[in-house]
Amino acid sequence: MSPRRLLLPLLTGAALAAAALSAQAQDTAAIRKALAERLQMPQQVDEITRTPIPGLYEVRVGTDVLYSDAKGDFLIQGELLDTKGKRNLTSERINKLTAIDFAALPAQDAFTIVRGNGKRQVAVFEDPNCGYCRRFENDLKTIDNVTVHVYLYPILGPDSIAKSKNLWCAKDKGRAWQEWMLESKAIPPASCDTAALDRNVAFGRKHKINGTPTLIFADGSRVPGAISAADIEKQLNVATR
Repeated sequence: MSPRRLLLPLLTGAALAAAALSAQAQDTAAIRKALAERLQMPQQVDEITRTPIPGLYEVRVGTDVLYSDAKGDFLIQGELLDTKGKRNLTSERINKLTAIDFAALPAQDAFTIVRGNGKRQVAVFEDPNCGYCRRFENDLKTIDNVTVHVYLYPILGPDSIAKSKNLWCAKDKGRAWQEWMLESKAIPPASCDTAALDRNVAFGRKHKINGTPTLIFADGSRVPGAISAADIEKQLNVATR
């Protein structure tokens, strides 16, 4: 085969790739222009990327994910599901965007509960008045070989703040926490420096931790809500691979 015949497919492929990139750039510009003019959101759009669906683009605004056609005429707010692969593409994308570096967590503002060898790790943001947190704690107590970093996150009102202060100032924080959450045993009044609670709330707001419980695993993945013991085990094992 002549060098010319070998080179032709390569040149054709390169031309097609360049044309695709040019078309994508034009679509991206059109979407930005339309959203800026019609919805007054020019600076809020952080990223526009193609989705697996031809002609549909992901529009990222911070950690929020929207979808648009190639002209910005239509904006979709919802979840994109891959029925063949049985995947929630929107959820997966948001999980990546909201991941938190485990090493960056303010360890000094948490207390720890160690079970077994404590090799696996998870951080949990919880409110002492959160009913879902109580259910979660009942499942969590069955998990062995884990270190749980508890971040008191009083966002449900003044009583949550008062309880959190007493828990943070308890002589044995972990014991007081478990007795309250698992047995509803009253929390004795106590006083100390509770600036850690304010820092926890500020950290949560910065990272959009909007509900309790919120779990953060060693690989940075975040799971909102009270998941089952089986799901806790699964996430711990995935995070420690």
